[in-house]
Amino acid sequence: MYKKILVPLDGSALAEAVLPHAQALAKSEGAEIVLLSVPVVPNLEFLARSPGLANQVIEASEKETEEYLIKEEAKLTNEGAKVTHIMREGPIPEMILKVADEVHADVITMSTHGRTGVQRFLMGSVADRVVHYSHIPVMLIHPN
Repeated sequence: MYKKILVPLDGSALAEAVLPHAQALAKSEGAEIVLLSVPVVPNLEFLARSPGLANQVIEASEKETEEYLIKEEAKLTNEGAKVTHIMREGPIPEMILKVADEVHADVITMSTHGRTGVQRFLMGSVADRVVHYSHIPVMLIHPN
């Protein structure tokens, strides 16, 4: 039923809490796990004052993200999973949905902070936006 499982990661333990669930699903379905990360780029308006610094910060963020994805891919591969990774830049919810379409993912598995009320209103919810706009199933894992 599931052949490709998209797993968005941001480098946090919270996001990584979904990995055992994605691994179990992949193992039971014989599916491939596709890790996705979107490097966080600092406020470009601030960095625009110093283009050289902006390039250094962006390159460092991309390098750190790529290294992180390679490390996570290696861990999962060593545990017997079929894994690939993708790094993209842009608004996170939109990139998750775009990559899901590009790789023909059958399901998106991701962790959620489980924020409610004012916190959710002020901080927004990547998971909420992905669930709302996704055309494929989304499995949300609360780390607690």
